[in-house]
Amino acid sequence: MSTVTSNLRQDALTIFQQGIEAADPYQAVKKCLSLTDGSLEIALDLNDSKPKRKGLWSKVYIIAVGKAACQMAKAAQEIISGHIEITKTLAITNYENAIKIPGIEVLAAGHPIPDKAGVSAAKKLTQLLNNTKHGELVLMLISGGGSALLCLPAQNISLHDKQKTTRLLLACGANIKQINCIRKHLSQLKGGRLAELVIPADLHSLILSDVIGNELSSIASGLTVADSSTFAQAISILTEKNIWDKIPLTVQGLLKQGKQGHIEETPKADAACFKQTSHTLIGSNTLSLNHCLKTAKDLGYKTELLSTSLCGEASNIAEQLALYAKQVENKLTGRVAIVAGGESTVTIMGTGLGGRNQEMALAFAIAAKRYKLKSHWTFLSGGTDGRDGPTDAAGGMVDPTTLDKLIQGKIDPESFLKNNDSYSALKESQDLLITGATGTNVADLQILLIQPK
Repeated sequence: MSTVTSNLRQDALTIFQQGIEAADPYQAVKKCLSLTDGSLEIALDLNDSKPKRKGLWSKVYIIAVGKAACQMAKAAQEIISGHIEITKTLAITNYENAIKIPGIEVLAAGHPIPDKAGVSAAKKLTQLLNNTKHGELVLMLISGGGSALLCLPAQNISLHDKQKTTRLLLACGANIKQINCIRKHLSQLKGGRLAELVIPADLHSLILSDVIGNELSSIASGLTVADSSTFAQAISILTEKNIWDKIPLTVQGLLKQGKQGHIEETPKADAACFKQTSHTLIGSNTLSLNHCLKTAKDLGYKTELLSTSLCGEASNIAEQLALYAKQVENKLTGRVAIVAGGESTVTIMGTGLGGRNQEMALAFAIAAKRYKLKSHWTFLSGGTDGRDGPTDAAGGMVDPTTLDKLIQGKIDPESFLKNNDSYSALKESQDLLITGATGTNVADLQILLIQPK
């Protein structure tokens, strides 16, 4: 590997790490909460310090759910503890991010496939919220991953039914909004139903977004916000993705009953439970992208924000990026950093191991060779949570040497891509992006660095 390529790879990693640090959930919560004369003040907009929700609540329940739950709960407890009575601090997170924190009960559960631990955690939370009273506050700290971690299936739906349906949704190429529409209508908590449990107490949510566009009803399946989706839409999605006939009969039956009006819909915007409910968006993919751009500029790159909503099939996006890189290369006068954020999808056709970011990285390396990119380049695609699909990698980071290493290892890149086996290919070329669990989650970041020869 040349010195130039080595430097580009280091720069790409630095830019990615700065994007992750910008989504630090601990600091984000600290910025939102303050105490004045025993009154808790909650910022409603991080970009404007004036609008605040204030209250002399007698007790506070701190409930954190998602991949960033531990750090968010820790920050809230440090501010509130000793000033207002905290009835309970509960953090529900995935196994990789679970840590012991004094005074906080941490429960770990499965992600992205829900498990028994998630069901147990959901039942514990439900029991806790059933005891809330008027004059108390439930402070919900919500981050990505909450959909799977807080699993309490609707009537007649077993955990096994929920797991099978989730696996089918993850494999069919459905986007997060579509997946969460189904989840909401198979749950006792999602789609705003958790807000119904909090009554008569007040409810405020600090939300770290892992969804492009920051649609609150899609983040952790909208536990505390109104849901506009319907049972009919859930059926339509499953039919469109050609998996209706594959999902369990109990799931089909429940959705049909809901469509016919025999089961109550998820709470809509005019529901009574939302009259005492508010929220603050405390972090997002866009914030991370802005820090990526600043870091790249500081490193001496001319910067370009390609997209804040990159979506679609991962391999198709990689193809388009390679074509765009060719156009940039034709008028290249100096080092360029092209940054994008979003959440792609993968329609699984093979039997291999990987994730959307690894697939995009491998597909880009293949496309870059096909379009004969002549400049020095490095492409990184990674999940800000540190985990891409059912693997220990956050994604992949490739360069012009990637395919050469695969060929030397007697691996056909195209065959591995077709088999959705990007993990094995990138492991062979030593191009897996391994960060470990980051404790946050604001979707994915893509970084393409190009330098003329």
